[in-house]
Amino acid sequence: MPEEVLRRLNIDGLSYSYRLLPNSRPSTEAVLIVGGVRQGMYGWPQMEHRLCPEATVITADLPGMGASDTLRDEHDSSLLCGAIDQIIDDVAALGAADRVNVFGYSYGAALLFTCAQRRPERVARLMLGGVPTDFSDAQLAYWQDAADVLRAGRHEEFVTMATEGMLCMDPRRHVHRRDLAYRYVRRTLLSNINSASEIYRALEERLPLAGGLTGVPTLVFCGEHDTLTSTASQRRFASTIADSTFVSVPDADHWVVLERADVVADLAHGFFTSHQENVLPLAPPVPLPAQR
Repeated sequence: MPEEVLRRLNIDGLSYSYRLLPNSRPSTEAVLIVGGVRQGMYGWPQMEHRLCPEATVITADLPGMGASDTLRDEHDSSLLCGAIDQIIDDVAALGAADRVNVFGYSYGAALLFTCAQRRPERVARLMLGGVPTDFSDAQLAYWQDAADVLRAGRHEEFVTMATEGMLCMDPRRHVHRRDLAYRYVRRTLLSNINSASEIYRALEERLPLAGGLTGVPTLVFCGEHDTLTSTASQRRFASTIADSTFVSVPDADHWVVLERADVVADLAHGFFTSHQENVLPLAPPVPLPAQR
């Protein structure tokens, strides 16, 4: 594993950081990884193991994530998109990359799609997983109830609600390593008990994810049993992007990056290095025509 470089940046008075794992002889552009709510820069070991031999890898603690400063009430997704832009610019200033491959999961997928729409010339390839495309009124009400439970100080009840709200709990659907994912999410929420407001903010704000995208090869993937944001809605979203591919990963739900971490890492390696024959051995990806 290459020796990491830590860089600290500032936006609107908030301090945040990113981590650079340099590759002196890369075969593809640097890969920037941004996860969901509360996912920090040290949570991607499988991705690093698979991608570091091919590329410089960048992971981040955006504001409100990992060890970075907490977001204030007045902040929204535009600040996080600005922070991502700053990382890309800082990496370029270091001479590491003028363009980057980007990997976004869950809320990070929505942020990176928005950034790619604004600055497509800076993005070589775009890979988005668990894209938060559509939430029902019932789901928003569920998460509002969870936030109310937390504000009432019923922490254990909140953690149970939040964990079950992000995982497929239907025993009739096989989810690989479901118990592990459940324990991980529950432990993460217990250690960051005030994350309810950030989860609800991400759901309530609902970045539009409209307008499509051209000029950036894109791969959208999700777990076949994603109950937080449906496979059908993510497939529809992918169809609005020119030169897009959609993959549904078997035996996984919204936490596909944990339950099928090896498959997701192989998927990223194949896509970012253009070794498409290695994209996904479990099921072939489906190219999608862009909607008119």
